[in-house]
Amino acid sequence: MNDWEWNLLEDKAGVEYVEIGGIAVKTGDRVRLHPKQGGDILDIALRGQLATIESIEEDYEGVRHICVVVDDDPGRDLGIMRQPGHRFFFTPAEVEPVGQASPTPAELSASASAVRPRILVAGIGNLFLGDDGFGVEVVRRLISRGGLPAAARVVDFGIRGLDLAYALQDGYEITILVDAFPHGKTPGTVSIVEPDTSEIAAAPNSLVEAHSMNPINILRMASAMNGSLNRILLVGCEPAFLGGEEGFMGLSEPVEAAVEEAVHATEALVGRLLDGAAA
Repeated sequence: MNDWEWNLLEDKAGVEYVEIGGIAVKTGDRVRLHPKQGGDILDIALRGQLATIESIEEDYEGVRHICVVVDDDPGRDLGIMRQPGHRFFFTPAEVEPVGQASPTPAELSASASAVRPRILVAGIGNLFLGDDGFGVEVVRRLISRGGLPAAARVVDFGIRGLDLAYALQDGYEITILVDAFPHGKTPGTVSIVEPDTSEIAAAPNSLVEAHSMNPINILRMASAMNGSLNRILLVGCEPAFLGGEEGFMGLSEPVEAAVEEAVHATEALVGRLLDGAAA
């Protein structure tokens, strides 16, 4: 498939689950990759890798494809293949379920219809620009802890600006952005703020690049696409160092120390929002 065909595939509605070896797997489940023999050098590199299912897609011929994010991909956010985030597509025969039970299709359908995510928690930032990687690290810890309810979806967007813009069209009642937030505080200060979405929508739009992440530009683009924005909140941290001209991988000491505070603040915020309390 070429890029255009993959874009059409991603625009198609996702599939709730697929059965692999008698086990029903769904978005968020872990799998081990077994690319078919005779593939390219990338297939060889991915063979045996652990990955997380990001979505299950069905093309226009009814063939199902499993989209995954590789756990140990060092280029997950910057990327070397024109797609930061490195989402790879495999057939069900090329993946092996790892560590999950085998719910029945009826159980999967019931759970999918019962709980639809109301809140999107979006980690954004560039790991190669020092403290700009704050939001990415926070959501990774949130995902690994697994403490948020099913009504909240947590996604590491990294620098995938267009992906976030499209995600904002998916009907979430509230989006929580987690990002570095320079606003004159002591480095490592964690703040929760609510930007005025009407002001964002009214501002002149700027060019949005697929492989960059300017949150204000992304929100403006999302508003232009949909006509309105639902509630937006920001869990932000005052950075100490944003990488300089040559870039830098890793968080500064005060921002690293603030990550766990931001994880707890985000979990508490989601809880209050789902309980109907003001943030």
